[in-house]
Amino acid sequence: MQMIRPLTMFLAVANAMSFRKAAIDQGVSPQAVSKAVKQLEMHLGLKLLHRTTRHLSLTEDGEQLFQSANQGMQLLTDAIVGLEQSKQGMAGVIRLAAPLALGNRILLPLIDEFQSINPDVHFDLMLSDEFVDIVTLRIDIGFRAGKSPDKNVISRKLGDIVSVICASPKYIEKHGLPLDLNDLQTHRCTGFLHPQTGKELPWEINVNGEVSYIHVPSVARFNNIEAEIDAVKRAMGIGQLSEYLIKDELESGELIKIIPEGRVPRLGIYMYYSERTKIPIRVRQFIDFCMSKMTNNNQSH
Repeated sequence: MQMIRPLTMFLAVANAMSFRKAAIDQGVSPQAVSKAVKQLEMHLGLKLLHRTTRHLSLTEDGEQLFQSANQGMQLLTDAIVGLEQSKQGMAGVIRLAAPLALGNRILLPLIDEFQSINPDVHFDLMLSDEFVDIVTLRIDIGFRAGKSPDKNVISRKLGDIVSVICASPKYIEKHGLPLDLNDLQTHRCTGFLHPQTGKELPWEINVNGEVSYIHVPSVARFNNIEAEIDAVKRAMGIGQLSEYLIKDELESGELIKIIPEGRVPRLGIYMYYSERTKIPIRVRQFIDFCMSKMTNNNQSH
């Protein structure tokens, strides 16, 4: 390791065929370059350069060292430059768009973990249940729950959306446990209103692998899924909710899955981005990060 600097000085001289030019390139004096080269020659016990007042050339040993060491030094330099450029690419803003509940419950933890590794990456997160035109709004990555986005974007599925019927322990204690779908009609339920039409959506039921629809006696209806989740947690009624949004509540026992026919896997969580040829490193890294984390989470369940 002590010969790294003398070797660097020798390679600079051999490339420039000039002590003066090598000194300028290395940011030192010509005397320092000459001293370093002499130190390398003494260490090797070999003469590397023929030096006269007007001429400089490599000896046979010097040529051999130059050919073998110069290529390795260039590879090392390229590796360092590549790392520096990569680090510079991992700084800046990533603009995201997502539905409210997906952004709050899924994206925020992912952003937090990603920033713990890449603190120089910042995020703009636009939350809206309306479909977002990522090209017009200059969004780097969009997220949506439902069906795959249009064909003019690159779409990647992050996982399945599984609907489940659930209730809080407090509700079950107060009103009892519905045993089947028919029993459900005598219970208090929550409903979800379509954000665009305002109409109440029927519950989806899986009967022998076929999806059918039923209407339930809803005592409270919402056009915001977070509000409906809170209502079910407060024991206002039984709800059919997306399993990925209530993962924490199910694990803690705050909500309990009931009536197996209400478990319907049909839609998905999608990440999409424009078909541009060059994606910034930080954006590409976050795309791969989300794919890895979401896929692992799905496999663990």
